[in-house]
Order: sequence, then structure tokens, then C-alpha cells
Amino acid sequence: MQRTLITLAIAASLAACSSAVKVDDQAAAGTSTDAQSTVAPVGTESGLAGTGGPQDAAKVVYFDFDQYTVRADARPTVEGNARWLNANKNAKVVLEGHTDEVGGREYNLALGQKRAEAVRRSLSVLGVSDAQMEAVSFGEERPAVSGGGENERNRRVEFKYR
Repeated sequence: MQRTLITLAIAASLAACSSAVKVDDQAAAGTSTDAQSTVAPVGTESGLAGTGGPQDAAKVVYFDFDQYTVRADARPTVEGNARWLNANKNAKVVLEGHTDEVGGREYNLALGQKRAEAVRRSLSVLGVSDAQMEAVSFGEERPAVSGGGENERNRRVEFKYR
């Protein structure tokens, strides 16, 4: 019963953080929300397998074009990493925000930061200490897939454990 209540509380907290508003609209309104994302299987990105952290949770969250709202289908990734971080209080994670190559450099740096901060806020709601997390942006500078243009695999936040 208590586990069900906790799960419902987590789901409600994550749902309350979602928005379908684009970055430009939010900047004009002076508001912010969490990141739009989908889940990738563990170790599917090159160099991610064996980087520390949970072995039963994905370490990449993908985003829709021009979005930074954590969607319901990203919950397993966020929750799995939160469980591991809560069980390993000395562990630290860097949340690296990335974008595709569409848009200007400054815009993409800001969007990557908003994505990383959205994932950080979601982890925080699940009890992860702020001291365990750092959100950074690389914008379009470190693409997962080269070739330019719009590519979902470049629109991501990576969990990098230290």
C-alpha cells in the first residue's frame, strides 16, 4: 500500500512538471518546465556501458525537437538513476545536456542547460541530493551522430557518473 502511494506521488510530481511549450515561448513568458524525452536502453550509446552508476537503468534521455519537458516514458530512466543515487550517497553524477545542430550556438547552449536542469529537478523530486548532481551543457558541440541537422540522438541528456 505504501509503495503504491509513493509510486503515485512520484508519478504526480513528474506529471506536474511536464509542458508542451517550446523554448522560445517559455523564454518570452519568463517560465520554465522540465525536459521532453524518451528512454534509451542501457549501454546503447557508445562509451556508456561500464561508466558507473546503475546497471539496470538507461543513462541517456532523448528529447523532442526544441523541447525540455520530462515525459512519462522517461520515468524508468529517471527513477532507476534516482534509486541508485539514493542508495549510493557518495556517488556524483554530471547531467550533460546536448542539442542537435539546428539553431545558433548560444541558443543551443541554453537549451542543453535547460534539458540538463530539467532532469536534475526530476531527480531532486525523487530525493537525490543537490550535492550529488551537476547540470552542464555542451549544446551542439558533442554530437552523438555527426552529419548536422536535426537528429534525435543528438538531443539528449547523458548521465555521467564520477
